Amino acid sequence: MSANLSAIAYLVSGICFILSLRGLSSPTSSRRGNLLGIAGMVIAVVTTLLNPGVLGYDLILLGLAVGGAIGTIIALRIKMAAMPQLVAAFHSLVGLAAVLVAAAALYAPEAYGIGSAGQIKTASLIEMTLGLAIGAVTFSGSLVAFAKLQELVSGNPVVFPGQHLLNLFLGLVTIGVGIYFVMTQSLPAFWVLAALAFLIGFLLIIPIGGADMPVVISMLNSYSGWAAAGIGFTLENTALIITGALVGSSGAILSYIMCHAMNRSFFSVILGGFGGDASAAATKRGDRTAKSGSADDAAFIMKNAGSVIIVPGYGLAVAQAQHALREMADTLKAEGVKVRHAIHPVAGRMPGHMNVLLAEANIPYEDVLELEEINSDFPNTDVAFVIGANDVTNPAAKTDPQSPIYGMPILDVEKAKTVLFVKRSLAPGYAGIDNAVFYRDNTMMLFADAKKMVEDIVKAL
Repeated sequence: MSANLSAIAYLVSGICFILSLRGLSSPTSSRRGNLLGIAGMVIAVVTTLLNPGVLGYDLILLGLAVGGAIGTIIALRIKMAAMPQLVAAFHSLVGLAAVLVAAAALYAPEAYGIGSAGQIKTASLIEMTLGLAIGAVTFSGSLVAFAKLQELVSGNPVVFPGQHLLNLFLGLVTIGVGIYFVMTQSLPAFWVLAALAFLIGFLLIIPIGGADMPVVISMLNSYSGWAAAGIGFTLENTALIITGALVGSSGAILSYIMCHAMNRSFFSVILGGFGGDASAAATKRGDRTAKSGSADDAAFIMKNAGSVIIVPGYGLAVAQAQHALREMADTLKAEGVKVRHAIHPVAGRMPGHMNVLLAEANIPYEDVLELEEINSDFPNTDVAFVIGANDVTNPAAKTDPQSPIYGMPILDVEKAKTVLFVKRSLAPGYAGIDNAVFYRDNTMMLFADAKKMVEDIVKAL
């Protein structure tokens, strides 16, 4: 394929990616957006394979077969509840790929057309350095996020005295080593730079608490995009530059929007400094008691209500209760009850987690409202039905300055006339703090697996 034809094909793939993002901005057009993204990627891959610089297809086809098989198996087996940690794991692979490509370009620059050993072009060295550093940060940071989400380690913030000063020092040293590498093309400097970036990625994510993890996933998504764009410049690959820039910028914009929704500082997210103090996470239950009820009680209350707002959370994803929830909502509507769903920006453990779950159950888009659209309606609502959403309904975000979620806007479920709270137990949420709503006079706890409880409510209705 000629250079001009390749450039046109890459441009078409870039347009498909842009239109894909446009489609994904709305639930009604998201399917079309996905298809456009797939088409753009197919065009980009085929164009690259037809590049005259490709000397053989044996290893390429082997890589496609192995990677395709692994991806297919994961896609078929992964549960929706595990989607956040899957995304984090995939982000780590993007970062690692950037590191490995940078290393390959350093050791075999002739193959990439960026010069010869010891005589690599300065512009390529700068691009390589940026791709390496961002890729290494993305790799280690994503692994920490995966471990927290998979609960291999505690989701609580890990903080220690002088943490920010250490991060600042390491950041300055990394910049210095990067400049030295560009000036000298030193192989030891390259690997020292990689090691420092790996360490920084680890230190940036460990102080992040569980309640803020959706923002971390979004930010790591942005990092992976910029890493890919940096390597795209090194490889002089237009499609990789466009794709990386789109992922990087859209991830950054999403992170900014989520930070605004959570009343967090955007720069604190980038610098890994917005996790709360772990010592503040544990709260005392004291002598407080929670009132519990049954599925029959909940069915009676909701059947006689005029309006119900359903608030889904991570517990819904774990129990895979979205289809039963849809059946409950339809049954209530048939009884003349007004039913809507309230979505917090960080409900679940990744951006849009709850929206995807509800869409999977074909819950009408017009019944799904964001926090700012519905929060003012809770005082005039008969029943708030909370299913597994703990931290995003916790009043400590408003009342306790020592809380790790302090300052985060919450869904004001406690203002509803009755609150039905579905949980397995009174155990705290992912942020590790107790929820005072459990013990209010207008709250009834429904202790059970979310799916079984909703199914029993449907039977009672």
